[in-house]
Amino acid sequence: MFFRIFFIFLAKLLHRQRGHILRALVILLAVLLYGTFGFHYFEREAGAPTLVDGLWYSLVTMSTVGYGDFYPKTLAGRFLVGVPLMFVGIGILGYLLSVVSSALVLSQSQKRKGMGVMKLKNHLIVVNVPSVSKVEEVIRELRRDPTIGGDREVVIVAEDLEELPQGFSGHDVHYVRGNPTRDDTLARAAIDTADYVVILCRDPKDSGSDNLNLAIALAIETRAAKVVSAVECIDPGMIELFRRAKCDRIVCLSKFESRFISHELLNPGAQELIEELLTSATGQQLYITAIPADETLRCCGDLVARCHQAGHVLIGIRRGGGQMFNPAGVTPLQAGDAAITIGERRLQFR
Repeated sequence: MFFRIFFIFLAKLLHRQRGHILRALVILLAVLLYGTFGFHYFEREAGAPTLVDGLWYSLVTMSTVGYGDFYPKTLAGRFLVGVPLMFVGIGILGYLLSVVSSALVLSQSQKRKGMGVMKLKNHLIVVNVPSVSKVEEVIRELRRDPTIGGDREVVIVAEDLEELPQGFSGHDVHYVRGNPTRDDTLARAAIDTADYVVILCRDPKDSGSDNLNLAIALAIETRAAKVVSAVECIDPGMIELFRRAKCDRIVCLSKFESRFISHELLNPGAQELIEELLTSATGQQLYITAIPADETLRCCGDLVARCHQAGHVLIGIRRGGGQMFNPAGVTPLQAGDAAITIGERRLQFR
């Protein structure tokens, strides 16, 4: 894997700096051959060194290692071979190393500034950065769930972010800068091979963000309909438009603001309760899990027993876009039903 990455980088480097590097490589090869044959020729009487010994001496001298196992003993070998290797060879080698290091720095800088092209599969894409803390929390929550996984690579796509924040560095988080409604930007983010995409409101205080998110959703669904998408919107009146755009999940936070306030007033502690049910950091969480076709799961009573064995509490059934809370045990289960449960981890049907 290491050599594959190295050779890919070397090929890109040669393509970008083809003229300078090729000339330097030709000079380096010429100096190396001169040192190999020259050392063998002038020192053949002093110790009968082979061509391999001459090559080894040339490499050791040019790299400034200087093991001392081979060295010229004749005057001609020292001044006609050793001195040119020291000055010309070291200079050319230093130039090549400086070009490689500069290319590495440039490559890393381009990645931080979102100018690279992602070569990823099964990754998560987060579009727009309303705030760094919000994006961090979204990524953290998603990675805690086994469905996403803690090692899932993430690509952030934004137009107004200068470079990837330092907090994301080294955490399998990448950055693509550009207009997320443009096909080339989505292609650089590898939207075709992604598994999930989360579209956040760029400015939660501006209802015009919904129009941008709608355009982004249309661009994504048109290009990669198989990607599971979740979009955030501000205006409840936009929900139907997002549904028509075939978004898989739509979250309108403004619908819940007044309800949170009234519930906290009437039921003190409701906010902490909802927060704990929604976060995967601690305690019990709320899960919606598809119920598989199983002859042992015919009614809600069977489902309650299965949930109890897994340490879950069944609070309802999701059916056809609606919910049936606290269903009777004799309620028959239907194809496409999902269990609404509370537990420490996602319910696994065996």
